Amino acid sequence: MGGEGAMMAANQSLKSNRSMMAKRKEKSFSFVTNSTEKTEYNLPKITDQKILMLRKKLQQEQKLRRTKQVVVLSVVMLILIGTLIYYM
Repeated sequence: MGGEGAMMAANQSLKSNRSMMAKRKEKSFSFVTNSTEKTEYNLPKITDQKILMLRKKLQQEQKLRRTKQVVVLSVVMLILIGTLIYYM
């Protein structure tokens, strides 16, 4: 019968993967843990004024980024439309 070698290789692969699973569980890394300990962070104190300044700065950067995206998209669309009109 054909395919016996392939089935044997598949079975061996499954067995080796199953044996590696037990080893992998010990060393697995996950962001979700079952521990009850709480992580403490030493964050610097910041004033409300600095928070507002940071918010305004981020909003300006976002607005500039959005403007650049619109300009690039417009140029690409104009080139695409021009190419389509030229070839029709």
